[in-house]
Amino acid sequence: MRIAIGGFLHESHSFAPLPTTWRDFAEPGGWPAPQRPATLLDALRNSAAPASGAIQTAEKAGLTPVPLAWAFANPAGPVTAEAFERIAAWLIADLTAALDAGPLDAVYLDLHGAMVAEHFPDGEGEILRRVRAVVGPDLPVVASLDPHANVTAAMVARADALAPFRTYPHVDMRQAGARAVRLLAERIRRGSPFARAFRQVDFWLPITSQCTLVPPMSDVMAERERIATRHGVSELAFCFGFPYADFPGCGMTVTAYAAEQTAADAAADEFLALLYARERDFAGEILPADRAVAAAIAVNGQKPVVIADTQDNPGGGGHGDTTGLLAELIRQNARSAVLGLINDAESADACRKAGEGATVSLKLGGKSDGAPLDVSARVMRLTNGRFTCTGPMAAGNPADLGPTALLAIGGVRVIVTSRKMQAYDQALFRHVGVEPAKEKIVVVKSSVHFRADFQPIAERVIVAAAPGPVVADPATLPFRNLRPGLRLRPGANATT
Repeated sequence: MRIAIGGFLHESHSFAPLPTTWRDFAEPGGWPAPQRPATLLDALRNSAAPASGAIQTAEKAGLTPVPLAWAFANPAGPVTAEAFERIAAWLIADLTAALDAGPLDAVYLDLHGAMVAEHFPDGEGEILRRVRAVVGPDLPVVASLDPHANVTAAMVARADALAPFRTYPHVDMRQAGARAVRLLAERIRRGSPFARAFRQVDFWLPITSQCTLVPPMSDVMAERERIATRHGVSELAFCFGFPYADFPGCGMTVTAYAAEQTAADAAADEFLALLYARERDFAGEILPADRAVAAAIAVNGQKPVVIADTQDNPGGGGHGDTTGLLAELIRQNARSAVLGLINDAESADACRKAGEGATVSLKLGGKSDGAPLDVSARVMRLTNGRFTCTGPMAAGNPADLGPTALLAIGGVRVIVTSRKMQAYDQALFRHVGVEPAKEKIVVVKSSVHFRADFQPIAERVIVAAAPGPVVADPATLPFRNLRPGLRLRPGANATT
């Protein structure tokens, strides 16, 4: 059997300061560059991408993967029409060529689920529409998703099944791709579509409350498994939603796939009732920057305190260049503290020109919000920004952050890069000679993904609110297009 494999991934923040352009896909930081059929299998087979699990599972089952186009960009503002059309055209052209070469038995798509394009708010719904237009209504199509997907009725109608990751931090991306291929195989054996039940949840969940490592989400995900088993469904797809997109399809969803409609409905309704029963448990504590730094300094432990700079998370649409937490570390005279990272190509280039050991005066960061920090810093180390991720979430992924510098500002060190990357992997620090486990304070530009690699080495984890677009309380954003009745906070009465 021939199974087409392609992908187009982006998580779009409707209020981020910068749009996502073709260049962002061409230079994706800690992820593989865009692929076409000639390179996709070799480039992705051993990566951390969901497509890796799909490829390996298909090959082990004796299926023939037929590669298409694949592209990824780090979260930022909506995808420009130019970038969307260019990559979508690749995907459809490659799919057409695959059909010309011989019959296809199925299509697997590596999608995110929260893409907003300038001209298509439901980016994945449009991608699936175009794929369906080419392959017709009967060929099985299954997609893996990030659980931050804003799943829409159009996506559910156009795909035979959707298989989201089950962890946040996302340490099961490959497994989701593998599960999607197994669902494809089951769909082919069935000879007819799954029964499906789609439910939208009427309250929103902040990003920091979505972590599956800690309650309440860890408890909810354990119960998800029991409900799926009890009703015998093929997939109980739970997506947390991405609460920074602004279109009517945003929010948490549950989609059940089963042999019989009664089983799909029963599983979806039981899980939906669980979410409403646990709604008020999803509130979490976040400290302002000054209190977060003071609390970290006060800890007297054997392991580092990890501070998450959640509101400038490059994995949620931040540019990775705001300096609020850095300024607070300097103001409070923190010692043995290191921050990863400040995305500022101009400052990184100035450090490269000055050389290791030099003292430089910089207007550091602030390119996205117009608030750089004036610093005098010593250049401790220069690198080309290339390394291989080693942590649970992205092991094997190549990173290329461009010219990179490690700077010392008093007792505070900061990694300055030329491209952004969410700080979810200790390899980011180690490639500039910093061993995170030996520091007193480690600051990461991340909301939750960092926990997979950093929580095991942490004395304490503190989530901090410093300036940045990935606001801890999405209800404060100026939404215009959400569906009526969607409650913007768990446990709150306020609606759109």
